[in-house]
Amino acid sequence: VQLVESGGGLVQPGGSLSLSCAASGTMYSFYEMAWYRQAPGKQRELVATVNSGNNPKYSDSVKGRFTISRDNTKDTVHLQMNSLKPDDTAVYYCNVGSWRGTDYYPLDYWGQGTQVTVSS
Repeated sequence: VQLVESGGGLVQPGGSLSLSCAASGTMYSFYEMAWYRQAPGKQRELVATVNSGNNPKYSDSVKGRFTISRDNTKDTVHLQMNSLKPDDTAVYYCNVGSWRGTDYYPLDYWGQGTQVTVSS
């Protein structure tokens, strides 16, 4: 599986950005797709996941502000980010994995990441 993220950039607080991830490889359709983020000096954090039926899950920190979706016909997953805050500043990574109970298990497939900076 190869994952390529795009769409990051600099935005003012309260603004919006949309990220995309293009996936290749036959494994994509069998797994959850996820977005993680990693801020400087912090651990990588799970932001949102979506299954093949487009059922999403969100971390509490982004719930109500971010929307994850996937297009199975184009092997892409998107993250629409609204009402952005400076705390959302991070490198955002696309991932594939699966939920087992309440835990998400990422497979070791990662894109190169895309920088999101929220600053005035």
